[in-house]
Amino acid sequence: MAEGFARRLRDEGLDPGSWSNGSGDRYGAHEHGYDKVIVVERGSIRFGLPATAESIDLAEGDRLELPAVTSHDAVVGGLGVTCLEAHLPSGTLERPQRRGAGEW
Repeated sequence: MAEGFARRLRDEGLDPGSWSNGSGDRYGAHEHGYDKVIVVERGSIRFGLPATAESIDLAEGDRLELPAVTSHDAVVGGLGVTCLEAHLPSGTLERPQRRGAGEW
């Protein structure tokens, strides 16, 4: 299944890389100068958007699109997480958006 997610991203013209974190790992609030697309291959992760006080939960197959300079933090779920991530030029994405596994 994981290779299917990577292939789907490549079919969109994206070049995904992979990263993993252990259970309970955290990222403090930060932002990037580029847009990014994240797809969960395994496990789960919760992204927080401090500006809107939203939390976005992602599990296997879920996708998050984050425009540049969107402040976000993250907490990895109990089984850890492995994600695919691809970068796009700033301004490609309009707003943070979560898409479930069957929606993209």
